[in-house]
Amino acid sequence: MSAVVHTQHEVRRARYAVAAVFAVHGAVTGSFATRVPWVQDHAGVSAGQLGLALAFPALGASLAMPLAGGISHRFGARNALRGLLALWTLALVLPALAPNLLTLCLALFVYGATAGMSDVAMNALGVEVENRLDRSIMSGLHGMWSVGAVVGSAAGTLAAHLGSDARLHHALAAAVLTVVGFAACAWVLDLQPAEDEEPPPRFALPPRSALLIGAIGFCAVFAEGASLDWSAVYLRDQLETSAGLAAACTTGFTLTMAVARIAGDRVVDRYGAVRTVRASGVVALLGGLLIVFAPHPAVAMTGFALMGLGIAVVVPLCFAAAGRSGSNPSLAIAGVATITYTSGLIAPSAIGMLAQATSLMVSFMLVTLLTCGIAGFAGVLRAGDRVKVTRPDAAVPERRP
Repeated sequence: MSAVVHTQHEVRRARYAVAAVFAVHGAVTGSFATRVPWVQDHAGVSAGQLGLALAFPALGASLAMPLAGGISHRFGARNALRGLLALWTLALVLPALAPNLLTLCLALFVYGATAGMSDVAMNALGVEVENRLDRSIMSGLHGMWSVGAVVGSAAGTLAAHLGSDARLHHALAAAVLTVVGFAACAWVLDLQPAEDEEPPPRFALPPRSALLIGAIGFCAVFAEGASLDWSAVYLRDQLETSAGLAAACTTGFTLTMAVARIAGDRVVDRYGAVRTVRASGVVALLGGLLIVFAPHPAVAMTGFALMGLGIAVVVPLCFAAAGRSGSNPSLAIAGVATITYTSGLIAPSAIGMLAQATSLMVSFMLVTLLTCGIAGFAGVLRAGDRVKVTRPDAAVPERRP
């Protein structure tokens, strides 16, 4: 490693810079999600074709994520994040330009690939800042992603309400977010590899530690994807609520997750990653049971709120643990990210297919069962618990994420 040191002031400044990067990343996702109906109409695709096209972001992300470590090694962590984040923000314009199914699939593949690579780069830097501050920040960083997604969604909702062309909307959003992201990246840690450090392989299987950690993330993201996409349908079909109340359930779930992530770092610092995730799994399990056996909409809404509270900090802590497991943190983070992206891809369709074969109640029994895995296997996140050895005012030697 290079001999460059960072003062605690620089590290604290880097924390806010990385938080801004997470918010920008989330804002891109929120901006796109609100204009999917416009994109569908412009491309002239059916609902089934749209479902096929929406699988391509996860496919692109899964294939591209392992490349992020090599890019960081070649260009340095700051330059790599700056470039990858700019590619991600600019990729926002592509789906709205697609005139047919083929071009839409290609656009969404690039959109997902840039999303995945920038996701790995920013999480690796987030873990490095967390290590240097010697306190949990990953939950809060993912909370900032949720805040960014809400802001992007709000702007997209306004644009849709005004009937604006998504090509113009996304071009303006991409320009603003690229500038904000570029400015934020100026203050992140500039980590450089040592002269004799071997570059990571271009493609490699995730280490075993990442597979175990990723399994917990898989359970949490499956529950998140199922709740986000199916909570409103569950209340409408299973409990015969109004459309407004059903939508409010989904909103409550997302708000609970965002608040829990922002507040979660204090809990992690006090109780550690393992105990926090075990307790989170129990809370999510309780929420799942309330959902499945709810006699009244209010009980189901409480269940979804508890589900959001229980799974909120799990994925951030999975990334934190991956970043401290083994000799190649970037590869481990990429492995965990790939597993969680895959879970997010298959969860909505798996819930739908199982519901068609049985019922939505049975589908959420599966979700509830998976929450047991969060609590039961929390011990593999022991790498996420830190031993406090640093002094508050000490300069910190440079390390690679």
